[in-house]
Amino acid sequence: MSLQSVKEHLGKFKREQDILELNQSSATVEQAANALNVTPAKIAKTLSFKDKEGNSFLIVTAGDAKIDNKKFRDRFDIKAKMLSAQEVVDQTGHVIGGVCPFGLANNLKVYLDISMKRFNTVFPACGSINSAIEVTCDELEQYSGSVDWVDVSKDWNTELMEEKMEPSIIDY
Repeated sequence: MSLQSVKEHLGKFKREQDILELNQSSATVEQAANALNVTPAKIAKTLSFKDKEGNSFLIVTAGDAKIDNKKFRDRFDIKAKMLSAQEVVDQTGHVIGGVCPFGLANNLKVYLDISMKRFNTVFPACGSINSAIEVTCDELEQYSGSVDWVDVSKDWNTELMEEKMEPSIIDY
């Protein structure tokens, strides 16, 4: 059902046919990178959190990025606390390993982390543990209905910057 909701959502942009349904699991960053034959950093992982009022929201980061607690606290004025597996399913409609910012069960705020801006394209999941789609950052922003680009991550490799991207687009 989750993959179907993503297909319906991406159908609004005429991109449902571009969903890659893989013969192997893409549930982790490493599995997805292996299945898609790309660097793990290009996997767009979707993380689920709660705000001060208890509302869920999503942050999509590059596969090699980790949440920086100080940056997160400075941006959202709360400690980073991820949702439980059941809360993720309840809020997104997607199981862990297939969580993406498309075809959500609830109207959640989506933030995109600047760690992805160093790539021409990234690969978010599509609602199942064996699906993905290749999108540009502009497409990810449009398809996800994101609220804003944020800088809440750390430990990502700036040397992986793709040639076509301008280093100045990333705010350090």
